[in-house]
Amino acid sequence: MPINEELSSFLSITKYVSLQNIQSNKLNGFKKKSTTLQLEVSSQFSVCQHNPEGVVQHSVPLAILEVMVLLSNMASEGEAVNAAAAELETAEGDASFSEVPVSMDTESSNGKEGMDTGGEGSEAADTQTASGDEESGRQLGEVELQCALCMKWFTADTFAIDTATCLPFMTNYVFHCNVCHHSGNTYFLRKQANLKEMCLTALANLTWRSRTQEEHPKTMFSKDKDIIPFIDKNWECMTTRQRPGKLTWPNNIVKTMSKERDVFLVKEHPDPGSKDPEEEYPKFGLLDQDLGTIGPSYDTQKQTTAAPTAAGLNGGSAFSGALAPGPGKGRGAKRKQQQQQEGATAGAAKRTRSDPLFSAQRLPPHGYPLEHPFNKDGYRYILAEPDPHAPDPEKLELDCWAGKPIPGDLYRACLYERVLLALHDRAPQLKISDDRLTVTGEKGYSMVRASHGVRKGSWYFEVSVDEMPPDTAARLGWSQPLGNLQAPLGYDKFSYSWRSKKGTRFHQSMGKHYSSGYAQGDTLGFFIELPDGTQTAKALPDTYKDKALIKFKSYLYFEEKDYVDKAEKSLKSITPMVFYKNGVSQGVAYENLFEGLYFPAISLYKSCQVSVNFGPNFKHPPKDLKYQPMSDMGWGAVIEHTLADMLYHVETDVDGRRSPPWEG
Repeated sequence: MPINEELSSFLSITKYVSLQNIQSNKLNGFKKKSTTLQLEVSSQFSVCQHNPEGVVQHSVPLAILEVMVLLSNMASEGEAVNAAAAELETAEGDASFSEVPVSMDTESSNGKEGMDTGGEGSEAADTQTASGDEESGRQLGEVELQCALCMKWFTADTFAIDTATCLPFMTNYVFHCNVCHHSGNTYFLRKQANLKEMCLTALANLTWRSRTQEEHPKTMFSKDKDIIPFIDKNWECMTTRQRPGKLTWPNNIVKTMSKERDVFLVKEHPDPGSKDPEEEYPKFGLLDQDLGTIGPSYDTQKQTTAAPTAAGLNGGSAFSGALAPGPGKGRGAKRKQQQQQEGATAGAAKRTRSDPLFSAQRLPPHGYPLEHPFNKDGYRYILAEPDPHAPDPEKLELDCWAGKPIPGDLYRACLYERVLLALHDRAPQLKISDDRLTVTGEKGYSMVRASHGVRKGSWYFEVSVDEMPPDTAARLGWSQPLGNLQAPLGYDKFSYSWRSKKGTRFHQSMGKHYSSGYAQGDTLGFFIELPDGTQTAKALPDTYKDKALIKFKSYLYFEEKDYVDKAEKSLKSITPMVFYKNGVSQGVAYENLFEGLYFPAISLYKSCQVSVNFGPNFKHPPKDLKYQPMSDMGWGAVIEHTLADMLYHVETDVDGRRSPPWEG
């Protein structure tokens, strides 16, 4: 999509999302700015002029930076609003939420009452309904959701969430309220419940129903008459996994409740003299009869730090987080509980360190792993890193993602801010120096591309011939991403080269006389001018977020399929290419280049060795042309990719919700 269309869509969507978090007067100011940006925005970098002293005068893309600054300001304003709301909530004295420039009525625990937070004399507790938990404001018996960030409870009706597949006391979900979620909207995702969670939800609902509907409430329930029929009837509401074909799950449920004695009570036989028939046993119940403590089991580390606060605000206990054991008594129980907590914390830390999403990828100084997959056999590989702006990275912790492919939208292309020779985008037999600026050939012709490419503007780089024995040769120039790495530069439609022997220029394997050749000690310059009006020039770089992620030697890579035939058919001719030898122009080498993304490229025959200089200071800078050094594309690519990533997230997360692809 052309960049103007992308930005227009991006700005309009951003205005919609920001309505949740920004005051109307600030939003109106942003609308005025965005209208101007939609008319004037361009990703073109201003062309720089190199003077004889080699000083570079250039500027970054102003329009893109303006958009990024506006977004940054909007995010800061949103955070400030949220911080103000939090401060109001905890402040003493009367404070009305009408003063906060965000719709905060959803902060109500039951979605109906106001959020007047007076001091100790506040009458908020008096407004709770009689059926709710008096201390926490819970609405037991209704579908309630606990925010994973602020740990507050809300009824599902507060946010108009569809409760057709939900049950009261369910624990298999992740929920963020609209105040805590980065988008300003609510986020709700059901998890795949295990048998323990299903039994807990079933017994909680049976207990609540007995309390509210029966004259003599029960605490123990028959597996055959109560528990199994309840689970069978509400299976789709209790878990996201399919109903088993074989009826073996009832036996597994009994085994689960019999084993988990820290959560369930088990009564295997009736009391002596009881009139209950033996066939109704065993019966099961909840060890902790306080239903207000049942909630989702968010990650262990968060529970460890947030449990005291959650208990104080919501009437929680050690049972909060559905599956946490109740507090024991005595010295032995205390020691055992402490060991369990330490083990759980260590386990959580271990999982976090090994998780590919959150692991710190320690790259070598040159910015790329030493062991990596090469671009070959019709596939290309792009090093990936966690995207810090991706929404909901915690979704990888959900059970429903177990065994599923890692979602690419949580990652982004890992970019190095310096333009160097690519380690992965080369023939494996070529030897690259530690600084990634020198390459040595091996046997037949093979090629290496630079780490960054250009799609518009005027660009220049130099190559110095360090060693060129008599039986060696070099072909230097430019290549598109699909140029064949196991062939000389200029072999196909995607590359253009200048050969050392006889100065022949090559394209599509056809050689034509261009100039005298070059040899050891010469410095060659390569200039390319790409127009701004092409579709390639207007487009933002690919985010790769829709590509598959593969893991190789502890690093993740996007895998992209090469469609060479399709790309060849879509090539269009554009503007010229000029080569220089020791500062002297050799004339126009090519006038009708194919449209596309071009990378500096080097192909070597046998043991020839060359070094590349991407700027900004050149040995022989051209004095008759305006250009940018290839080194400028380092940060330029970072800006363009960042904008492309932000556009992707805005377009795919405008409603603040995400679901695994297999859930529709």
